[in-house]
Amino acid sequence: MDTLTRMRAFIDVVEAEGFSAAARKIGRSKALLSKYVRELEDELGALLLNRTTRQFSLTEAGHTYYRRASEIIREVDSLADAVRESSGDVRGRVKLSAPRTFADAPIGRSLIDFAKAHPDIVLEIHLDDRFVDLVEEGFDLAIRISRLENSSLIARRLAPFGIRVCASPELIEKFGMPKKPADLANVPCIIDTNGRYMSNWPFSGETGDIMTVSVSGPMEVNSPMAARAAAVAGLGFAILPDFIAAPDLDSGKLVPVLDDRRLGGGGIFAVYPHRRYLPAKIRVFVDFLVQWFKTNPCDHAV
Repeated sequence: MDTLTRMRAFIDVVEAEGFSAAARKIGRSKALLSKYVRELEDELGALLLNRTTRQFSLTEAGHTYYRRASEIIREVDSLADAVRESSGDVRGRVKLSAPRTFADAPIGRSLIDFAKAHPDIVLEIHLDDRFVDLVEEGFDLAIRISRLENSSLIARRLAPFGIRVCASPELIEKFGMPKKPADLANVPCIIDTNGRYMSNWPFSGETGDIMTVSVSGPMEVNSPMAARAAAVAGLGFAILPDFIAAPDLDSGKLVPVLDDRRLGGGGIFAVYPHRRYLPAKIRVFVDFLVQWFKTNPCDHAV
């Protein structure tokens, strides 16, 4: 039995957080995976996993080995991908981290369209609003919205997006259309606590500077999708990204407010670690998303 096979077994067990879960995921027996990991530990002369009936954890040596082994396996897979690409055969598994907002919004359709267009590539999607450590947690790439904080990652912009203040026609009829940003301080607003601006909403000032308005209202929620639903229901004014507001703006369920005073917004990025060989499956996936967003701009419903 070769070291790479044992190494893959160990990585599978770590990422599935247990032998049983790993066995179900990859279609091998729990006993076989246990045998491979035990042989790997014997080969290394070090304990990699703490095993009890109720707890599963990595030893210090296990943490070190998992991080380096994951890098080695990715390089081996990248080399195989490069050979397959030269023969026109691109396949494999792409492990992707993305925020729930991305998947729940209409732009999440991009992931479904990719899976339909490339049936030989398995798209393993993990939805999480936190910024995962791609290398440490074994991800091939991540979708990030607006903020990029780690310069060690390669980033490719998929699309820009704007932010809009929106409200239902019924709410505007009740409170009137705001004429200036300061008017929002006197009407009910929905606060997205997961967003960058919280209750201090930014606008372009009359002289081109940036001004903020402190708003409040009947709901504070850590989800732009929930804020959108509250705005459609007439609960308050909301500040929303284009890619979430677009369908309701197109249908008339929401009305744009103070568009002449809004700021630019941000960007949607695909990020991945620096690698000697970028796997063909990753390049195909990112290229697909870039083209998809050219056809489906964020400020229009998909």
